Amino acid sequence: MDDLLNLELLSLVSKVTSELQNHLGVSDKTLAEFIIAQRVEAEDYDGFKKKLAGMGADFPPSLVESVDRLVLTMHPKMKGKAKKNSNGAGSSDEHHHRSAAEKDEIFRGLSVPDKPVAYDSIGDGVDAIDDTLALLEGLEGKARKDKPDSRKRSRSPDDGRDSRRKRRGRSRSRERRKRDKYRSRSRSHDDYESGPSLKQRSRRRNYDDEDDGRFRRAPEPEVDDAPQLNKVYSGHVTGIKDFGAFVNLHGVRGKVDGLVHISRLVEGQRVNHPSDLLEKGQDVKVKVVNIEGNRIGLSMKEVDQETGMNLYPEDRISSGANMQALGGGGGGRNGNMFDDGPMPPPQHQPRRQKKRMTSPERWEIRQLIASGVAKASDYPDLEEDYNATLTGDGELELEQDVDIEVREEEPPFLAGQTKQSLELSPIRVVKAPDGSMNRAAMSGTALAKERKELKQQEAEAAAAEDSKVDLSAQWNDPMADPDKRKFASDLRNAKSQMAQSKPDAVPEWKRAVAPKDQTFGKRTNMSIKDQRESLPVFAFRRKFLDAVREHQVMVVIGETGSGKTTQLTQYLAEDGFANDGVIGCTQPRRVAAMSVAKRVAEEVGTPLGEAVGYTIRFEDKTSPATKIKYMTDGMLQREILVDPDLRRYSVIMLDEAHERTISTDVLFALLKKTMKRRKDLKVIATSATLDADKFSSYFDGCPIFTIPGRTFPVEVLYSREPESDYLDAALVTVMQIHLTEPPGDILLFLTGQEEIDTSAEILYERMKALGPNVPELIILPVYSALPNEMQSRIFDPAPPGCRKVVIATNIAETSITIDNIYFVVDPGFVKQNAYDPKLGMDSLVVTPISQAQANQRAGRAGRTGPGKCFRLYTEAAYQSEMLPTTIPEIQRQNLSHVILMLKAMGINDLLHFDFMDPPPINTMLTALEELYALSALDDEGLLTRLGRKMADFPMEPSLAKVLIISVDMKCSAEMLIIVAMLNLPNVFYRPKEKQSQADQKKAKFHDPHGDHLTLLNVYNSWKQSSYSSPWCFENFIQARSMKRAKDVHDQLVKIMDRYRHPIVSCGRHTQIVRQALCSGFFRNAARKDPQEGYKTLIEGTPVYLHPSSALFGKQAEWVIYHTLVLTTKEYMHCTTSIEPKWLVDAAPTFFKVAPTDRLSKRKQAERIQPLHNKYAGEDDWRLSAQRKGGRGGGGGGTWG
Repeated sequence: MDDLLNLELLSLVSKVTSELQNHLGVSDKTLAEFIIAQRVEAEDYDGFKKKLAGMGADFPPSLVESVDRLVLTMHPKMKGKAKKNSNGAGSSDEHHHRSAAEKDEIFRGLSVPDKPVAYDSIGDGVDAIDDTLALLEGLEGKARKDKPDSRKRSRSPDDGRDSRRKRRGRSRSRERRKRDKYRSRSRSHDDYESGPSLKQRSRRRNYDDEDDGRFRRAPEPEVDDAPQLNKVYSGHVTGIKDFGAFVNLHGVRGKVDGLVHISRLVEGQRVNHPSDLLEKGQDVKVKVVNIEGNRIGLSMKEVDQETGMNLYPEDRISSGANMQALGGGGGGRNGNMFDDGPMPPPQHQPRRQKKRMTSPERWEIRQLIASGVAKASDYPDLEEDYNATLTGDGELELEQDVDIEVREEEPPFLAGQTKQSLELSPIRVVKAPDGSMNRAAMSGTALAKERKELKQQEAEAAAAEDSKVDLSAQWNDPMADPDKRKFASDLRNAKSQMAQSKPDAVPEWKRAVAPKDQTFGKRTNMSIKDQRESLPVFAFRRKFLDAVREHQVMVVIGETGSGKTTQLTQYLAEDGFANDGVIGCTQPRRVAAMSVAKRVAEEVGTPLGEAVGYTIRFEDKTSPATKIKYMTDGMLQREILVDPDLRRYSVIMLDEAHERTISTDVLFALLKKTMKRRKDLKVIATSATLDADKFSSYFDGCPIFTIPGRTFPVEVLYSREPESDYLDAALVTVMQIHLTEPPGDILLFLTGQEEIDTSAEILYERMKALGPNVPELIILPVYSALPNEMQSRIFDPAPPGCRKVVIATNIAETSITIDNIYFVVDPGFVKQNAYDPKLGMDSLVVTPISQAQANQRAGRAGRTGPGKCFRLYTEAAYQSEMLPTTIPEIQRQNLSHVILMLKAMGINDLLHFDFMDPPPINTMLTALEELYALSALDDEGLLTRLGRKMADFPMEPSLAKVLIISVDMKCSAEMLIIVAMLNLPNVFYRPKEKQSQADQKKAKFHDPHGDHLTLLNVYNSWKQSSYSSPWCFENFIQARSMKRAKDVHDQLVKIMDRYRHPIVSCGRHTQIVRQALCSGFFRNAARKDPQEGYKTLIEGTPVYLHPSSALFGKQAEWVIYHTLVLTTKEYMHCTTSIEPKWLVDAAPTFFKVAPTDRLSKRKQAERIQPLHNKYAGEDDWRLSAQRKGGRGGGGGGTWG
């Protein structure tokens, strides 16, 4: 018995040593034994913590908690104590319970009390939705008219809003709803906001009673807040210079001066000096012809000085961003390509594209004018360019390098809680960062990059070899055939024609696996009725229905392919559950919701969209007669936002719950609340994995209904040693199985498309090298980008004497079922998307799988008969380096959209919200900061009116704000297109065999200002071609993606129309579009780094332009990006160049202009870069490296 205890102690010491290595980089067993002894001597967790602090051990809290948990669960002396504690909850759990109160005190911004919501019956139409959202936002308990100053809600942090927004009320009144019914559709969507409130009217009456004389005054003339382009103003001359006159504008608020250039004084007459026509103080009529920042260009010659009439009224300017280069003529005289709505007069003159003259150039031309050689009127740009550096009073304004800094102030409701003042450890996606599996994952990524570069070098070398043709030899040979004498141009033309007509552009391995005859999945001679009855779930139909009637909530466990998704909803409908409401079934993927709905509609025998339908984002295939409705989990989340009681539904089935998407986790908590209010609502959660106990305990111990599958024993084989190159090891294992094992197909799990293509090609070449005597191995890759006919081939049985190997991503774990798989090769890795709240960046990294995933993969080999699973990692790695279950999405994703939705439902206490697995606190704090900076939250952490509008749009908050702001900036037509295009994974198609041609076609659409406007150009060109599919094929653009973009665009137009947002085009003045993009993506701003690439403004993270960007290779100093993805580098995807001042205008609470009286943070961090000198070393410019002469002038010694 003592030996067994010693073995347990040794195991505990090994575990604690591993934790020390992971956290501190120290692997010392003696230190581990000492720490274990301290924990055994301590009474509880707090005592252990104090002991370590008293010894000066500055351990991270996560390490202390891990050691505490390990000792409690593994130490022989501590196991008894753990059992005595409340119902199996050890002192570690008590620590967590005690820390909840501490968390409430520390993280006050996460524990704002929820607002009780009185849910009314949900009606149809906009008014019902608006009133529900108004209630969900949380209203004040007392009317303002009773206590007008009892509580003042902090306004939105967006100081850039106009004065009307500052006067808006917090709630939408019932009077407003009544007015909406009679309001004309042509009026603006916020007309009700423009009038003064009751409080303001009473205050105005009181003020007017005190000053009755105001009514007897003449009405004041209209005063503009800023000069309007192409408008005529009165003014007076304030200064006269050689190049023109400064005029102060009347009718504009404040003191505003502009310049009338000497060439714009009089039409058709030469003016030697402005003083010949004007004098200081003279009254004039001027027209605003140019606005650039605070510099205003004026003209007198375009205005009748007697009447003030505009002699040259501006024509409407043609629209379309950079469409001339695309050959777009458009319709009508102006070539307007935007027929979505009216286009107002341009608000901003486009910025000059020509380069500003340098000071020496200006001086030379000025000397020529002074000598009489040149005329001042011949160089109007000279003085305009000079004036660009002058203030309104004619004083020289120095051109400064604008530096933008992030404000250090925290949001008021998060004071002392954000990452600036608290060091919070993130959730670790990898259990053992220094373990063998994580090292193999990192080396595998490096090897994949190396293979890709080597392949490119080989292709370039082959192309260079082909181009080496000695043309002069044939001409110098007098006996050569005249037909062989070619010019270089003839050779180039012949090669290009061959490349275009070459049928062998597809790689050889792809041609070998390409289907000869198109197939559409599994073939069967059975009727639909027989197919349904052959599924394993059919035998449990009556038991399942009885269990549903008996319990309100239930967890269903069933193997993939048992028929859960398609049959359970039909059983419920056939048993009468659809008579009381719709039977809803959620899916984690859009494609799954669509395909399953089509299959069930076929089995029921009705057209899709009637009795059976589906709803995904931007697409609704349902009708009032729909009884069974499949939808994405995100769509049900949006429905529960509007109708928290889900009155339309009788049963909700959460399918594939084991995938634990963010929306599924949020739905778990929301449905628990809904079930308390609606006892008749039935909830079913289905899972393909065997870890259902967690789901059951979360739903208060609900029953688990198991559907036994056809499972056979699987023999699991581990590697003796860790594999350094898991891809090569996997391919060797596949070939060994093919050559030595009995018949049966192979399933190989890899991480992504690039790995799958590479391995398929290598495997094909190796099998080809073995010769024709070896049995054929059919290689079948599977990933989402593959055509449907290629994917469906995996279900076809292999021909006699052949074996097939299916190379798939983790989609083959649970989502698809492939028969006749007897062998599984599991390298143990998956590609995951993890969000780093500190950097605000998504990282797509290869990580070890969990133990649950490993078991699920092994189970794939035992569905048809006894099988084998070859695990390319050691058993020790399985036990110690793999997490028990996968980290759920909610703990590794950005939560800003989720929190915005919860806030819109009145749920403000995020710390106590009933998540199955609570997300990291620092991720929630980052999301709240982001929403505050977007003006979606006010100073108290509650939803603003803008935030409520943002929650109405089914997209990420930054995109929603961009759409809403584009309405005010008069560019909503363009922004709708850009947002629709951003919802697509990829528009451009770039086949490996035609990359150069695809790049040339893509360059035709490039906009010099970036990728957002490039997407706008693509859509408008496609629209101009009447939405033609051949046009897409010709320009290497994915037609399916474009059709999807049009569907999304049309749905967004309906949403805009529902909320009465006008759709207006800005024409060719796309600067407004870029400014509007800044309002939502200001956090995603980066500045060019002097050394290499760019650096983000928030964290200073080095980032790079993606090679596919329209800005790649261009000198863009400041950019914003849509997403930042970590692959081989931190690449910015979809970038646009901006002006730095736009960031301060868009987010004054987040950014500020760096002070000019001292060095900015960026300049302080910069290194001095000396001028290049090929004869000098890198550090020869330093003082310490300079040679100095000695006393005798010999030059000995150096600076010390």
